[in-house]
Amino acid sequence: MSEPNNITNVPDFFSELDAGIFENKFAAALNDAALGALNNGGKAKVVLTFDIERLNNSIEEKRVRIKHRLSFTTPTPRGKTSEEDTTETPMYVGKRGKLTILQEDQGQLFTITGQPDGKLNNK
Repeated sequence: MSEPNNITNVPDFFSELDAGIFENKFAAALNDAALGALNNGGKAKVVLTFDIERLNNSIEEKRVRIKHRLSFTTPTPRGKTSEEDTTETPMYVGKRGKLTILQEDQGQLFTITGQPDGKLNNK
């Protein structure tokens, strides 16, 4: 198993998908499914699907595109209703595959004396 700092933080991951909107959609789907099952009997179903692919042909960029699909089915008095929502979010892949919205290691910006690092100068 990976070290705690090198694994994807799942609550942060969900809150970063689709700029935080996906997390709200997921919560709403869970609410609808639970109410439908309670009020109408039968089974409700909520499904999350993640398709992950490299963002472009360069492996140096260390970014992936995560297509996230939320689908759910809820029982109704005369049958069932279903909905599906698909969006995507680009993310950085850090050490050991940790997914984050911002790059973890953004390089050294300043020298030890506080001056801009020479690599950032246009010289």
